[in-house]
Amino acid sequence: MPDVRTTLADAPTAPDAPPSPAHVTIRREDYQPPDWLVPEIELDFDLDAERTRVRATLNVVRNGEHDRPLRLDGDALELVSVTVDGEAADHRIEGSQLVIDIAGERATVATEVIIRPATNTKLMGLYASGGMLCTQCEAQGFRRITFFPDRPDVLSKYLVRMHGDAARFPVLLSNGNRVAAGESGNGRHWAEWADPFPKPCYLFALVAGDLEANRDSFTTMSGRKVDLAIWVREADLPKTQHAMDSLKLAMAWDEKVYGREYDLDQFNIVAVSDFNMGAMENKSLNIFNSAYVLADQDTATDADFDNISRVVAHEYFHNWSGDRVTCRDWFQLSLKEGFTVFRDQSFGADVGSAPVKRIEDVRVLRAVQFPEDQGPLAHPVRPDSYIEISNFYTATVYNKGAEVIRMFHTVLGAEKFRAGTDLYFDRHDGQAATCDDFVAALEDGSGVDLQPFKIWYSQAGTPKVRARLEHDAEAKTATLHLEQQVDPTPGQSSKQSMPIPLRTALIGSESGHEICPERLIVLDQQSASVTFENVTEAPLLSINRGFSAPVVLEAERPTEELERLAQTDSDPFARYEAMQELMMRALVAGARGQAVDAAPVVRAIAGTLRSNSLDPAFKAEAILLPSESLIADRLEVVDPDAVHEARERLRGAIGSDLRGELLAAYRSDGAPGEDLSPRAKGIRRLRTVALGLIAATEAAEAAKLAKAQFDRADNMTERQGALGVLVSTDQPERAEALDAFYRRFHDDPLVLDKWFALQAAAQRADTVDQVLELAQHPDFVITNPNRLRSLAGTFGANHWALHSADGRGYAFLAEMIIAADKLNPQVAARLVPPLGRWRRLEPNRAALMRQALERIAATEGLSKDVYEQVTKSLA
Repeated sequence: MPDVRTTLADAPTAPDAPPSPAHVTIRREDYQPPDWLVPEIELDFDLDAERTRVRATLNVVRNGEHDRPLRLDGDALELVSVTVDGEAADHRIEGSQLVIDIAGERATVATEVIIRPATNTKLMGLYASGGMLCTQCEAQGFRRITFFPDRPDVLSKYLVRMHGDAARFPVLLSNGNRVAAGESGNGRHWAEWADPFPKPCYLFALVAGDLEANRDSFTTMSGRKVDLAIWVREADLPKTQHAMDSLKLAMAWDEKVYGREYDLDQFNIVAVSDFNMGAMENKSLNIFNSAYVLADQDTATDADFDNISRVVAHEYFHNWSGDRVTCRDWFQLSLKEGFTVFRDQSFGADVGSAPVKRIEDVRVLRAVQFPEDQGPLAHPVRPDSYIEISNFYTATVYNKGAEVIRMFHTVLGAEKFRAGTDLYFDRHDGQAATCDDFVAALEDGSGVDLQPFKIWYSQAGTPKVRARLEHDAEAKTATLHLEQQVDPTPGQSSKQSMPIPLRTALIGSESGHEICPERLIVLDQQSASVTFENVTEAPLLSINRGFSAPVVLEAERPTEELERLAQTDSDPFARYEAMQELMMRALVAGARGQAVDAAPVVRAIAGTLRSNSLDPAFKAEAILLPSESLIADRLEVVDPDAVHEARERLRGAIGSDLRGELLAAYRSDGAPGEDLSPRAKGIRRLRTVALGLIAATEAAEAAKLAKAQFDRADNMTERQGALGVLVSTDQPERAEALDAFYRRFHDDPLVLDKWFALQAAAQRADTVDQVLELAQHPDFVITNPNRLRSLAGTFGANHWALHSADGRGYAFLAEMIIAADKLNPQVAARLVPPLGRWRRLEPNRAALMRQALERIAATEGLSKDVYEQVTKSLA
């Protein structure tokens, strides 16, 4: 393999990049069924990194009464030949499509093409990575392998034969079951795979390389044995056991909770170093970013272990919610992704700490999806249009889509929800379905009308709910007054009221107990009032418990009520939420230059730390201050310096007033590195959060503690936790630890990603300077998505550093986007959103952000991926 390491300065243009992409808008309302179906396809690959020959044989059937030709999508293909029913066929190229006129109702169409995996920097289709060949076809990558109707509603049975050099590619994998294999002579061999289940081409997968497998098996609930294998480079084999354990746990969980059994004899996972996303659910051959497979105590944090479990489960769950039942068109993407995210979240809650998992999921939603809803890239869970479908693999489709499914589950209850999903899988097995089909199955299975909830699929924006509780002590009643509002979003200036399920209870202000048990209130009008009877003491409002609806809650609750709820609420999430709101009010006041009373926050944190009933993981989440970006979301006009200073002042007050409690939490023991129990992970998490708060007021002391922890750490969680504190200090231990970390792990790409990311996330005045230097570091590889995300992606999420008043942060991000776009437009486009939030920044920064966007927009040959993101951000 040639050395493909590329720095920012010399990034080449991808050789197959179109000179001027057509920025055509695709609309959901224009959907038409495919003119031709392909019930069966045979693929024959002559594999080579430089030049792969692909022969495809399609059995095509006319779909309906029409005389339209067969149109096959293609991209970066060198066409060698075309035949129809064995004879040379007249054909033409129109744009990116191969067009063939066919007289009859069915035909056998064969094509031969040449593709060049080694120069495929887009990492879509068939490409080379670290000596192996692998594929990524979602959303529209199969057209970079062969000519085919590349759309999810064309489902085919696949027979795949691969030929290759036995020394370079000793392992040949594809979808389904391996049905034959043999030697070809001259040091070559072949393998044949058959997938009996019809699938869309985006689920096709192929891997060829020198790999070793961690092998195991799973016996399904009907007694069938399934052979499992996780394929990696030989040196990485010891780091695969956690992924294997997670896979088996997920298979058992899906049988128990959803009744879904695996359906083939083999299930394979392959780890790939160069991958645009986290993983891909290709039928029976899941291809993973190596970051979500490889883990051991020395190189992976607790968060890494959790993410591996989550992603392995997510992709396995897709076998039914995505593979056996797929989506009709890309506008229905949340049909499979929102549902499967909900399933992996539920799995995570069941195998770990459910309250902490819910807090983590909501934190991600607020950090990524809420800003999306508030900005120029806002779109519904089921979008109405797109230019490049890859741009809609968003938090709205995934995370908000999961919240929509959660609301269905909340309204129906577990039993009726399960009846609805059983019907959905049975009714649409082997089909390409829609979001409407999913809702209809839930309705028919449960007998509950869910039509009002469908607006969550079509209306963008995060609803705001105002809540006010009135107490009549004499009548022993309390009345809850609710109002909702959805702000305008691009293309949707007029909004309708939405059904919002709010789990609500009243807590006694004196007793601290539930005096009115939890009830589900569905706010489906602009305003409504609900009365609680037999209210025997002054009530505290506990609302949106468990975050039952993805809304912004504006509740009229005095500070003392929030402080009391932070200590007594019987719902863990509501308790956490009271603490966060208490902090947020102080932080917003500080950012606005108002006087801040930190005492209520300090008292609430002290009570949390001293509690013997709360687990360490919950304590860590509860005392962690809201991020600067979340604070900024509460402000009409954002001054990032003021936001940063307000947060640092409150951190300093907490660290100073609670030094003893924080030191006690930091010195907690009983969490050896190999212990991955929820309690052990919670102790380590609390230690890191406590150390960060100590550093806010006693930097020198914290640096000594952190360096000592770094030096003695026997696991990556404590090593990275210490370094994460040190990188934001000016203490000499910072450079010592960074250098030691680099020397130890510079040959481990995934750990080196952490080294880049920690520095890009540093809360320092010179972070921009540090990031500019890192972009020129010999180990910065812009062609590798993980390395690009670790530096540019992390920096884009660093609120204070990105918004450096001189605009250099914006200029750096723009430069990275322009350079990456020439190589991998999909990854480049995902770096754009932070620049699109310029409207809410103070005028000087807003102007600089616009300039950065305009510079990107003016770049010649801009991909449609980046073009769509940038033009929408400027509109």
